[in-house]
Amino acid sequence: MNRFFSLIILTLLTFLPAQSELEKGMEWYNRRAEGSVGSMAKADPIGRAIDHLEKALSGTDGDKAALMLMKALYFKGEYTTSDEDEKKEIFDRGKRFAEKYVSHYPDSAPFRYWFLVNLGSWSKAYGIITAAREGVADLMKEHSEKIIQLDPDYEHGGGYFMLGAVHYSSPYIPFLLSWPDNDEAIVWLQKAVATGKPRLVQMIYLAQALYEDGQEKEAISILEKVKATRPAAETLVENRDDIREAKELLRKYR
Repeated sequence: MNRFFSLIILTLLTFLPAQSELEKGMEWYNRRAEGSVGSMAKADPIGRAIDHLEKALSGTDGDKAALMLMKALYFKGEYTTSDEDEKKEIFDRGKRFAEKYVSHYPDSAPFRYWFLVNLGSWSKAYGIITAAREGVADLMKEHSEKIIQLDPDYEHGGGYFMLGAVHYSSPYIPFLLSWPDNDEAIVWLQKAVATGKPRLVQMIYLAQALYEDGQEKEAISILEKVKATRPAAETLVENRDDIREAKELLRKYR
């Protein structure tokens, strides 16, 4: 009897659809925090996600795989290593990949947004001078404004956030880069925080811009909120890193 039921179960299992490479990649991406310690993740889960997503690029859901791969490469570079050369290699790969796909989907807010995420990390890894030569600030401003036009609600005001972040982070260089303005940074970052659910990274950037503007009390209040936040399970490593940064800024600002 047991053998009979085993055969039935085995037969039924053969009719279940096999998990696609995209589904495998997404599953491993969702498991990216497994084994993490603080804000440092293990390389294996996200590495497996990347392997499956790369295989899925040639399939019928290649566009979805490409977008997920942009997210996965960013996570790998940002949260699985502290080695500067390794970060450069990963972010350069992410930047080049994102550049290719954002040109394929010019009317997609998600593709533009994750292109900027990878570009921003590339800029931090390679430094201000290299980023200036590549025209990173102008690119980020252009794409941020386009994201706002396409979908201002994407990623809880992601376009507003990117525009505010580039105003805050970019150096003012007379005759070369004259548009970055901290007042503008505050305007756009406040719009980001007010759109959808405030993200911790948005709050941190806003706090920094406010502090630079002399609004120390408001900046510290925002950072205290970030510090007191309980990390969400779906963004565990990312939230832990934001909370760590908020604590460091509070020590600096007080």
